[in-house]
Amino acid sequence: MRFIESDRDLEAALEAIAGQALLGADTEAAGYHRYRDRICLVQLSTRTETWVIDALAVDVGPLGRVLVDGRTEVVLHDADYDLRLLGRDHGIRVARLFDTKVAAQFLGESAIGLAGLAERHLGVRLDKTHQRADWARRPLSKDQLEYAAEDTRHLPRLRDTLAAALEEVGRSSWAAEEFAIRAAASPDGVSDVEGFWKLRNIRDLRGRQLAVLRDVHGWRDEMARRRDVAPFRVVGNDVVVAVARECPATRTALAQVKGVPASVIERYGAELVAVVRSSAASAAETWPERRRAPRRPPPDPAFERRVDRLKSVRDAAADALGIERGFLMPRQQLEDIARRVPADLAALRAVPEVRKWQVEALGAALIEALG
Repeated sequence: MRFIESDRDLEAALEAIAGQALLGADTEAAGYHRYRDRICLVQLSTRTETWVIDALAVDVGPLGRVLVDGRTEVVLHDADYDLRLLGRDHGIRVARLFDTKVAAQFLGESAIGLAGLAERHLGVRLDKTHQRADWARRPLSKDQLEYAAEDTRHLPRLRDTLAAALEEVGRSSWAAEEFAIRAAASPDGVSDVEGFWKLRNIRDLRGRQLAVLRDVHGWRDEMARRRDVAPFRVVGNDVVVAVARECPATRTALAQVKGVPASVIERYGAELVAVVRSSAASAAETWPERRRAPRRPPPDPAFERRVDRLKSVRDAAADALGIERGFLMPRQQLEDIARRVPADLAALRAVPEVRKWQVEALGAALIEALG
């Protein structure tokens, strides 16, 4: 394993990797510990060599010219998160993807984690000791680097095993279509400016309490951004909600709020009380308004019967194929098909998000169920 910490060493590694037929890849990010998830390491493995690249020390953007090279199949496990970060932060896209998790789903594997697949198919037991490590902290230990390297070192062989199994059951083209769709997905993230609505146990909060909830949540987010830590490492969600419920206007009152640790009062007491006072004194017209759930359309018994018939077809097909039912076709797709009522396979293929492999796997039975 070679650890890359300079742009010059990265260029040398890219020369060795360029044009390879197969390349295992993975990333280590710091989203659990840091304010914003970002790539800290990129691991790459050919069949014989492995590189671990320090993405905080070098510009990993040049990797894009290798990963987008159509001559190279890039093997990742559960690629969605890695591809999103690579695309969002570095403009890196993958031309040819093989996702070992998706391959395992097409094969009906019961356990689809990388560790389980490596042990079952390769007899390799992966060490998960550093699964929750803070990958943004430097220096990295030798054990951490070895751990990171192990995540890609075995991907080429695992890919070979799964690809052979897909070929044997005639599902290689199905997997290839799904790989291409996931590789082409947009990396853009969705901004969540009103995340306080997602906190638990807030249904009983009203008026001024919601204003405090919004502002304490916003204060915590800004504090986490400045310190570059995950928001829950400033104060937990339960503390945010407890403060909003009680609206303590003094440190003494804050100390009496159930669930607020003494360490939080000691470190942030003055700031929290200041936020509460400001929120509580704000004009009522500035308080958040609880979102009303969208009005449900009147029941449509015919639609529900169509969904039930489609679900029965999906379940029978999934069981016959040995594929998890929700993976073969999730309920949202069944409902979309039930609304459009396609009359033939061409119309079924035209339903948004429906894959060609799904039409091949169960399309005729779905059309028959709608007839």
